[in-house]
Amino acid sequence: MRFASRLLSSARVVARTTRGSTGLSSPLVCRTPVAICTPRIAGYATETPAESVKKQEFQVASEIPPPSGIAAQINDEKTDWSKSYHGLSEQAFPKEVADVLMAPVEPLDIEMKPDGMIYLPEIKYRRILNKAFGPGGWGLAPRTETNVGPKVVSREYALVCQGRLVAIARGEQEYFDPSGVPTATESCKSNALMRCCKDLGIASELWDPRFIREFKSKYCVEVFAEHLPTKKKKKLWRRKDQPKLSYPYQES
Repeated sequence: MRFASRLLSSARVVARTTRGSTGLSSPLVCRTPVAICTPRIAGYATETPAESVKKQEFQVASEIPPPSGIAAQINDEKTDWSKSYHGLSEQAFPKEVADVLMAPVEPLDIEMKPDGMIYLPEIKYRRILNKAFGPGGWGLAPRTETNVGPKVVSREYALVCQGRLVAIARGEQEYFDPSGVPTATESCKSNALMRCCKDLGIASELWDPRFIREFKSKYCVEVFAEHLPTKKKKKLWRRKDQPKLSYPYQES
């Protein structure tokens, strides 16, 4: 009986504490400690509520788009051709441009080295590019720093035509004295240009074995020549319409 009376007395105390000013009972209010009723904020288990709030504010701020002025500046940035592949294989060039690039090479423009290698002087590549795109419509953009080795200079370049990346190639050039590095650097650029132009079809015949054999048979001759400093004789090549080999060789 004593336990029942105590329980009834406690219920009356709770009823009095929850009675409003009008005498009516108000909804039960949580009387638990404040720390228990504080809303939980999503975050790591080791984070305090304040740290979680700061993280949420940072995330929300980062999702806000930049002002129009800043966005325009971002869009107006120039292309970094040392990293970009902008426009690569985006679309073919117009037919009139393609016809200029892939036109058959003129036999009179082809030169021959004594070892039998045929080539097109790099100025001829530049003239073809100027004819196809116009001066200023193309350019070579370096993609790496110049690598100067003990005997060779090399650098990677990108050929850009009408604002589009067309090809990438590494040019190289030997040098024999440190004073010749600047000249070798320029020759390295020309070598990269010729290699890039292969992707455009310029003078593609020069890499065709059948064309090479036919060209040599028709326009070139193999002769015996003596290397004057060493007195060694060997077979060398030259075009038929060119004069005999000169120093350091003497044609027999």
